Amino acid sequence: MTEFPVRVVGRRDEAENVFSLELAAAGGRMLPEWTPGAHIDLAAGPAGTRQYSLCGDPADRRRWRIAILREPAGRGGSEYLHRTALPGTDVRVSLPRNHFELTPSESYVFIAGGIGITPIVPMLAAATAAGARVRLYYGGRTRAHMAFADQLADRYPDVTLVPQDRDGLLPLARLLDEAGAAEIYCCGPEPLLAALEEAAAARNLTVRSERFAPRPVAGTPVNTEFRVRLGDSGTEYRIGPNQSIADVLEAAGVDIITSCREGTCGSCETAVLSGDIDHRDDLLTAEERARGNTMMLCVSRARTGTLVLDL
Repeated sequence: MTEFPVRVVGRRDEAENVFSLELAAAGGRMLPEWTPGAHIDLAAGPAGTRQYSLCGDPADRRRWRIAILREPAGRGGSEYLHRTALPGTDVRVSLPRNHFELTPSESYVFIAGGIGITPIVPMLAAATAAGARVRLYYGGRTRAHMAFADQLADRYPDVTLVPQDRDGLLPLARLLDEAGAAEIYCCGPEPLLAALEEAAAARNLTVRSERFAPRPVAGTPVNTEFRVRLGDSGTEYRIGPNQSIADVLEAAGVDIITSCREGTCGSCETAVLSGDIDHRDDLLTAEERARGNTMMLCVSRARTGTLVLDL
């Protein structure tokens, strides 16, 4: 990824096992612009990089805020940051990317589960500032695990907090039945997203969602050999059944950007000049996939023949 240094200038606990970081550029310089729904990559030492949604104010170019769920049994990234990302320390981040854009609408229904509230926080502010009707349904394991809950409930009139230990699961069927023409946005753990998407499909509704991890797939995808050609040089590369395009191009010294390697962050999105793409990411919409002019090099493949990339 394209990295640059920022300094941790603030840190506080936001909920049980959730802490936030305030990040600033060296010398008080302005940070890059971002829009609600954007995330950054954050270098997490031996654990590699992790993606975190920006949850502060996009108008504040001097500070970014992210919130991190500490997972002691996770892959190590959050534990590393919990130990080392202290006020005064420097960390490395990427430029913001946004595959979860807030589209203009007169009304919105926002659904968040756990740490999935983070991209929703600036969306609520932007939608409210634009004069839209806003409703938030926010679920968590317990009230103590729900970051930013108090400030959201105080700031917005139509907020429903659903701690699972007290109120059970989010009432997905009811809230979809009441959504009307509202745009529906959701971020949270996979069981929530899968249940919501199933319920929405039964009602012919579209949900805009962001995942923390790849969507589970039934069975084992069949990988076959194919070729990619670089549009600039005409150089061709063989992609074996057990190789990704990103792996092969990186090994050949081609300058590409990657981060998650799971098809969830969008850092390796690349324009496709021609070819039949087998999309396996969790970012592109059905309409974007149908256009066939972009792909994620870390997971997606060719259905047949050769892909020609705009590289």
